Amino acid sequence: MDAVERELALLARRSRNASRRMARDVHPDVDAAAYGLLARLWEAGAGRPSELAAHFGVGKPTVARQLACLQQLGLVERRPDPEDGRAHLVDLTEQGRGRVSVQREERQAVLRDRFGQWSDDELAELVRVLARLNDVLV
Repeated sequence: MDAVERELALLARRSRNASRRMARDVHPDVDAAAYGLLARLWEAGAGRPSELAAHFGVGKPTVARQLACLQQLGLVERRPDPEDGRAHLVDLTEQGRGRVSVQREERQAVLRDRFGQWSDDELAELVRVLARLNDVLV
């Protein structure tokens, strides 16, 4: 278990550092936590702030602060939820989508380079183990 703990701690530190770099690549004023919101909106499309909070396991006030910052930077926008007039949806703006797209393309290039020597089977196994790890760490 010592080795598992050590490797998980190393992975967490490297992941935080990567998130900070990716956030800065999108915009110098975006913090790592807010980058996660941008990535989620990229992957899942528009959503309610409460859904984003639930996805990340954080409070609604935390998400509200991060979204306010992203909205000020012109990266996200709010619009009424057509299914519930009391609620609103958050989505990437055109500028936000463009910046996230460029950052993701650059990150994919880095990953292709770093995993270039891995076989398709090894990559599939990595995905399987990471998915299992994510299920355990919920």
